[in-house]
Amino acid sequence: MELLIVGTLDGQIGAASKIAIAQGGHVSLAGNVEEALSVLRSGKNIELVMIDVKLDIYKFISSLNSERMNVLVVACGVANDPALAVRAIRAGAKEYIPLPPDPELIGAVLAAATRENHALIYADKKTEALLKMAKQIAPSEASVLLTGESGTGKEIFSRFIHDNSKRANKKFVAVNCAAIPETLLESELFGYEKGAFTGAVARRIGKFEEASDGTLLLDEISEMDIRIQAKLLRAIQEKEIDRIGGKAPIKVNTRIIATSNRNLDEAVKNGTFRQDLYYRLNVVNLHIPSLKERPDDIVVLSKHFVKKYSELNDLPMKELAPAAEKKLLNYLWPGNVRELENTIHRAVLLSTGEKIEEDAVILDDASAVIVPEPEKPAAPSAVGKTLAGMERELIIDTLKHTLGNRNTAANLLGISIRTLRNKLKQYQEEGFDIPD
Repeated sequence: MELLIVGTLDGQIGAASKIAIAQGGHVSLAGNVEEALSVLRSGKNIELVMIDVKLDIYKFISSLNSERMNVLVVACGVANDPALAVRAIRAGAKEYIPLPPDPELIGAVLAAATRENHALIYADKKTEALLKMAKQIAPSEASVLLTGESGTGKEIFSRFIHDNSKRANKKFVAVNCAAIPETLLESELFGYEKGAFTGAVARRIGKFEEASDGTLLLDEISEMDIRIQAKLLRAIQEKEIDRIGGKAPIKVNTRIIATSNRNLDEAVKNGTFRQDLYYRLNVVNLHIPSLKERPDDIVVLSKHFVKKYSELNDLPMKELAPAAEKKLLNYLWPGNVRELENTIHRAVLLSTGEKIEEDAVILDDASAVIVPEPEKPAAPSAVGKTLAGMERELIIDTLKHTLGNRNTAANLLGISIRTLRNKLKQYQEEGFDIPD
């Protein structure tokens, strides 16, 4: 793994470096926060940063967040200075390593940093068949399009493909196209030169270059602006990109995996997604079934999440009571695996008995399997309501149904996440309550 040490570590750089190298790490050095940011902006494959606790860790981590650079940060300092350790953790450091460094402790931190936290837990035959196909196509260089509802685990499957490819020892880089404003997405993907625009204080390597020789995941690609789609198509076809403000194209060798929870065929017909890009991405298409379509995964995933969150919260391990399992199986899971994970986390915290009972499993009643009743009350009349008002009610009601999950709500409504956000912003400004 690539390790970056920032600062003097009270004269313990040599000792820490030797321990890291003995554990199989490769070490780079930076004297201060600005030097460290320059190293990370350069696209160097840094997986872990060990930073001197005396430096401005809050500024460093704030810069990482604002520039969307994902790297694990641990603070290092003398063991008799607990106040600095607490400040570092509050600033966002994941761990604190006392100095002088202990080989076993650094080894444990390095192991935790390199350990894959993306296990594929399954028991259903449909999932097994899908993984078999994914493993078969993984060694190829073909682009892959993963489709399916929000929360089904598309990023987990994309990492599985990368881990079973010829690029497994290279970098896996993920970009959520819906989470980044379209004005910033181009610079995020392709990078920029110093002075290319206001705020470009230094050269920044884009995700395409960062993932060169590895795999680039373009999550929720259906939300990408049509103008950026043209640049993406060129990057895939020509295997070269242009940094914003750059003077010459840069060669890249990046495998693309894209995901979408929307129907891209419809997006092509509507003119919001380029047909030629769709063909380039859809060399291999893997559709991930919703959780309700693979029921044998529900219980095994539930047990996995019980173990995970019991350990995380330092609570005793409990079994799921039969009634709780039945309740989980009789639910439609509109939020899929993501919703299941949140539900089990909550159940672990709420459970008071020797087992996790049915009452600790809190679900949205609207998505439970309900036996039809002979009579239903008539739906309220729409007469006299404006179209805009009915649209607002539908959007807000759907958001309540998904417990505030924007991605799931957009999927159910058949609109883009960007359109949903714009509508919700409008309603909030008009004084309507929006579910969290």
